[in-house]
Amino acid sequence: MEHPFLDRKALSEKTLEEIQTALTGLMNKLTYAHRTGNRPLINQLEMVVESYRNEASKKLDEVMKKQNLQNQVSIQKEGEIGNKN
Repeated sequence: MEHPFLDRKALSEKTLEEIQTALTGLMNKLTYAHRTGNRPLINQLEMVVESYRNEASKKLDEVMKKQNLQNQVSIQKEGEIGNKN
């Protein structure tokens, strides 16, 4: 479950690097919450972490699609060069 009060628009505008940096900080806070046994804080942080992970996943999918398109173009060009020789 994603955090209901998280600004999704602001999150979607962050770069993948910013999201990964934020996730690192959130995971440190989550570890602290587990150590102290603060269950309400753990629940809130888990929802925020899930929101950030979902956004990171979307951004990684976009990167992979772009790379896949570039790889397909490269393969076609290599095949065309091979046929001409």
